[in-house]
Amino acid sequence: MSRIGKRPVPLPKGVTATIDGRSVRVKGPKGELNVMLANEVEASVGEGGVTIVPREGAERGRQMWGLSRTLVNNLVTGVTQGFTRKLEISGVGYRAAVQGKNLQLQLGFSHDVSYPIPDGIGIVCEKPTMITVSGIDRQLVGQVAAEIRAWRPPEPYKGKGVKYAGERIRRKEGKKK
Repeated sequence: MSRIGKRPVPLPKGVTATIDGRSVRVKGPKGELNVMLANEVEASVGEGGVTIVPREGAERGRQMWGLSRTLVNNLVTGVTQGFTRKLEISGVGYRAAVQGKNLQLQLGFSHDVSYPIPDGIGIVCEKPTMITVSGIDRQLVGQVAAEIRAWRPPEPYKGKGVKYAGERIRRKEGKKK
């Protein structure tokens, strides 16, 4: 039995959830999100919140139970609080700046990298070496942060590159004389 799936997803004040077949739509103060659940699980809205249960006789339903509950919980969290991901840039001459709807990155290439900011995502650079990605869709926030990091992942010898805030880079020893 899924320990996560058993608990209903509570709906705070100002948040409404509607279920249409497999589609769950959540509307809140920051916006509106929806997710398509697997065929093997059923969702219902009650007084305790949104409840997810697996269908009878479907083994995959038990497998998708906790995942489906977490996806609905991420919708509720997104429309109430939103999600943020911080990135740190380290390296001589490496910096970032937001110009209009693009993120300009100087990462040691012969040219600047221009990353177009997708709809529903806000990018802020408090310092030239700090990037904050925020939005209501957790998957999209993580995807955008991963795409920015992929331009120059941190290297193990000097630690130069773009890394997540709090990420530990496993360092290697350089060559010896």
